[in-house]
Formats: sequence, C-alpha cells, structure tokens
Amino acid sequence: MHPEHPAALQASQHAEPHDDIIYPAAIPFVLVHLVCFGVLWTGVSAASISVAVALYLVRMWGITAGFHRYFSHRSYKTSRFMQFVLAFIGQSSAQRGVIWWSAIHRHHHLHSDTEEDVHSPRHMGFFHSHVGWIFRPMRAEADYSTTPDLTRFPELVWLDRFHLVPAIALAVGCFLLGGWEMLVVGFFCSTVVLYHCVFFINSLAHVVGSQRYLTGDDSRNNWWLALITLGEGWHNNHHHYQSATAQGWRWYEIDISYYVLKVMSWVGLVWDLRAPPERVLSNEQPIGKKVKEKVAAQLAATVPVEILARELRERWAASHVLDDLLEVARRTRVDAEARLEALTLPHLPSLEELEARAREMFNDSPSLDEIAQRAREMVLEALSAHLLDPALKPA
Repeated sequence: MHPEHPAALQASQHAEPHDDIIYPAAIPFVLVHLVCFGVLWTGVSAASISVAVALYLVRMWGITAGFHRYFSHRSYKTSRFMQFVLAFIGQSSAQRGVIWWSAIHRHHHLHSDTEEDVHSPRHMGFFHSHVGWIFRPMRAEADYSTTPDLTRFPELVWLDRFHLVPAIALAVGCFLLGGWEMLVVGFFCSTVVLYHCVFFINSLAHVVGSQRYLTGDDSRNNWWLALITLGEGWHNNHHHYQSATAQGWRWYEIDISYYVLKVMSWVGLVWDLRAPPERVLSNEQPIGKKVKEKVAAQLAATVPVEILARELRERWAASHVLDDLLEVARRTRVDAEARLEALTLPHLPSLEELEARAREMFNDSPSLDEIAQRAREMVLEALSAHLLDPALKPA
C-alpha cells in the first residue's frame, strides 16, 4: 500500500478523517483475530500468558510514549538511535508505519469530532468509531505533507515503507521461544487485546468519562481507560493541551507511560519533557479561536433559526419591515444583521441567555462570554440569510 517514498504520497493521496489512535489495514486485522482461535489446539500455559502480558505492556508503551507522544506531538526529545528504537517497538504492534500513524493522528486533532473525523462516535456511531472504519479502505490514506519532521529521516521512511517487518520479527521470535503456543498466545492474542484497548481511546474515550476542560469536542477523562492504556485515558487533558508529555496532570491521575519516560530522562535517554503551563492546568487560559468557533457553533445550533425566520416572515408579511431589510441587504449583509439585532425579536435569545445556556452545556471557561457573543453573531448571520434569501420571500 505504500509507495517507494512518502513524497509520492503527497501527490497521490488525500488526507482522510481519522480519530485518536491508528489501526492496521483491514485484511491483516481480520486474520490476526482469526488466528487467536488457534488456542483451542495449542492450549495456554502460564509462560505464554506471561509473555503475552509483557508484550502487551511493552508495545502499548511503544504506541503511547512513542507513536503518540513523541512522533505525533513531539512532546519531548531523544537521540536518533532512541527514535528508531521507539518506532520499531511501536511498529511491532502491527498498527502500520510510524509516519503514516503520525500523519493520520495529526489530521485527527485538526478535525476532532467534526464531520471530517471518521472516528467520531458523535457523527458515525460507536461501532464505526471503534472498528467499522477499517472496512472502508479510502480512510486509510494519509497526508505525508504534514510530517516533514519525520520524512527527513531515511531509517523512519524505510520502517514506514516496510511497516510489518518489526511485527513479523517479533512473531518469529515468539515461535522460536515457545513454538505454536507462544506464537498464538504470546504474539497474536496479545496483539488483538492491544488493538482493542488502543481503539477504546477512539470510541469510549469520546463517550464515557468526565470533561474538565472545554475543548470543542467529546474527549473525556476516564481512569480505567488510563490504567489499561498506560495513561492515554486522560484524554480530555490531552485534547486541552496536546504538547504535554504527561497526560495525567494531577497526583491521582496515573500515567505509567509518563513515569517510564521520566525515569528515562534521569539517565539521559530522553530530555526536555514538556509540561502544561500553570494557566492551562488551572483552566485560566482563554481557549483558542478554532475551539471558540466550534463551541460557539454548537451553542448557536440550539437556536431554531428556521422556525424563528418563518414566524418573523409571517408577522412582517403585511408590513414594510421585511422590504426594508431586503433593501438593506442589497447594499450590505452586515447592515442587515445590525438592523435585525436592533429589532425586537422575542424568540431570539439575549446575550445573557446564551451565556447561561453555555454554562449549562459546557465546562467553565474564561472564554464563555466570548463564546456566547460569537454564537449570537452566528444566529444573526443565519437568521439574516434565511430572511433575506429571495427564494424564500413571501408571495
């Protein structure tokens, strides 16, 4: 599926919407599941279970600390050799190449829980966000132009192109260690469990849990997901400030991936672990423009503009108010919106009402008043568009 070099993908592939953690291609995904039924013939021993647990933990760390926090978000620094080791460990999980994974994940953060995010339970449903998208091959394309910081390393390009090499090497090692039982239980069963625990961040972490911060999407913090994913379950924290190495920000938010990275920093294997600023932690920093627009749009969508426009048209049908507005609209839409705002519109929520509604809908944020103001502007823009559309003018 990969061309000889990522540069070819920049010309031939288009970015497709994806969610938090990246999956393997459909056919290997199905086959890996089917092989697990081999335990009916191989049996299960304490040794094979021990290897399966160990490989789960090591490879989960490779995904969370390597693929996600280092390659996708560059939240800390390391040597070129250690960078290769992180990529190799991550790819031993059979979740495609490190550059592909990072490109898809970066796209997700640009479009989280919008219609372009194919893994969003909000738009596509829970099952589709968890595994259903795998059977839609066009969703596996990535925009390599978003990863120039990774494609400049030939060894990473090679790994990305031959993305199954680390996983195959690990599978062969398991077979040599303990035969078919170790291969089926130690490698394949461990891989399947790893798949679905990682997938939970796409599905459950956008449905179940709490939201401490206003992020404009459905990301949630979930303590038990954090345990099984070594810290990824503090998902709302991560979406609030993606550049932080740690995702558990309070003493009780267990983040094993970060603890391992912290110990590695003591011996110089990694360094410059990035921490969230105090204003971010305390939720005092105003949210960015992009998030503000997303949240304001959600708030504006609670106002039934079409119904309001129809009622106002009926009320003004026998007056000159609508004609006046149409004349204003011919000069400038902004003037029409200002005229609408000055009129008495009993069904249009006031700014204060929108602020109160925002506090009911969203987490507390220093930007809620700005969000309410922007939402009111969106409502007036939409109302103006409905009222001033010539196609909708009363006969």
